[in-house]
Amino acid sequence: MKEKINLLDKDFSQMRNLMKQLGLPAFRAQQLFNWIYSSKISSFASMDNLPQSMIALLEEKTCFDPLKIISAQRSKDGTRKFLFELEDKKLIESVYLPYKGVRTSVCLSTQAGCAMGCSFCATAKQPLKRNLSCAEIVNQLLTIEKKVSRRISNIVLMGMGEPLANYSNVLKAVSIMNHKDGLDVAMRRITVSTCGLVKKIYKLAEEKLQLTLAVSLNAATDDLRDTLMPVNKKYPLNELMKACRHYAASTGRRVSFEYVMIKGVNDSRDQAIALASILKGTLSHVNLIRLNPVPSIKMQPAATGAIDMFKAILEMRTIPVSIRQERGKDIDAACGQLSGRKTLNLKRPPDSHSHKI
Repeated sequence: MKEKINLLDKDFSQMRNLMKQLGLPAFRAQQLFNWIYSSKISSFASMDNLPQSMIALLEEKTCFDPLKIISAQRSKDGTRKFLFELEDKKLIESVYLPYKGVRTSVCLSTQAGCAMGCSFCATAKQPLKRNLSCAEIVNQLLTIEKKVSRRISNIVLMGMGEPLANYSNVLKAVSIMNHKDGLDVAMRRITVSTCGLVKKIYKLAEEKLQLTLAVSLNAATDDLRDTLMPVNKKYPLNELMKACRHYAASTGRRVSFEYVMIKGVNDSRDQAIALASILKGTLSHVNLIRLNPVPSIKMQPAATGAIDMFKAILEMRTIPVSIRQERGKDIDAACGQLSGRKTLNLKRPPDSHSHKI
């Protein structure tokens, strides 16, 4: 039996081409986009402005089924962590983050597992299995929106995997998320993360997109970053910073530098001064993030006093900086933790509110 075409794997141009291949008018592409992404219907039968002959053809040739949720956790602060099982039984995670007011965010995965090997990350304990398709990336967002019954306003591609290592599928997913007939999320509200794949940063700069590039930095000297993030041995800090400055100059968008604060490792005064030095003159913003402890990793989060000191040093040197609000502390909120419980038998936090769905 021939595999059905997943409509979620088609950007708007490809959807128009698919309509032509199926012998349908091109304008049907816009209708399908509206039904799937705006109305968020779950079946072809609900598309009441399509002829029955077209619905029958679509049911025979195509699909847009939601992802299978096998478990989830809900935090006291409203954060929800979802564990999805893909068709080939691979596991991926997504996080839903509601904030006061109208803002709602999701953190999506782009790969099953990860090959980057960052020493503080739970996903790094799970070897890279494969890239996610565009459909699997977009479907995380669609499935969560249907589950929580709220429109998502902000998207962060910072879950399992290295987004720029899955470049083409990630950019196709971004185009669907941004398209006015798709999910219609403003490009400036979409963030793509990287651990520092320099060549891909240059490539992304040439796209001239107005999304936010977030670089996982976590150290301001090569010797320390080498130990925390193996990618630094291939792309040391001077090369990474040059690429980031090029990205900012090409797009006019500031680069967000993510800095996970680890007790006794990268939270010193010297590291703060070094960070201010390498960021001087760069259109940027620093996010200080308290490490979310992972049972299989011995590193601990930096103390509040150390984080405050670090922030003050950056501010004194006119580096824009903020401390990210902690979310989901009472559940497996760190990237890779929930799938790790299934694949690596990691222990669950005593405060967890996990439940089956």
